[in-house]
Amino acid sequence: MQQGRTLSLGFGNHVMLSRVVAIISPDSAPVRRMVQQSRENGVLVDASFGRRTRAVVLCDSGQVILSALLPDTLASRAEAENAHGGRGLK
Repeated sequence: MQQGRTLSLGFGNHVMLSRVVAIISPDSAPVRRMVQQSRENGVLVDASFGRRTRAVVLCDSGQVILSALLPDTLASRAEAENAHGGRGLK
């Protein structure tokens, strides 16, 4: 993975693709607990703009990011970024 590539989380928010460890669904109780603990510890970033959280992005720095986009959408964007280098893709 090259430096500088980003993953669009929607609403103008991006995260460095090289820092993403996992993209998961927020539907299970363990994930909801993890999000709550991240909020309490100050490492939660809410990039959902008040919309329903549909994906939780885990970073290697311990940050937890909430997105309103589906995990499949984010994964597709990550794959496209890797395959095409992000040239001309949205």
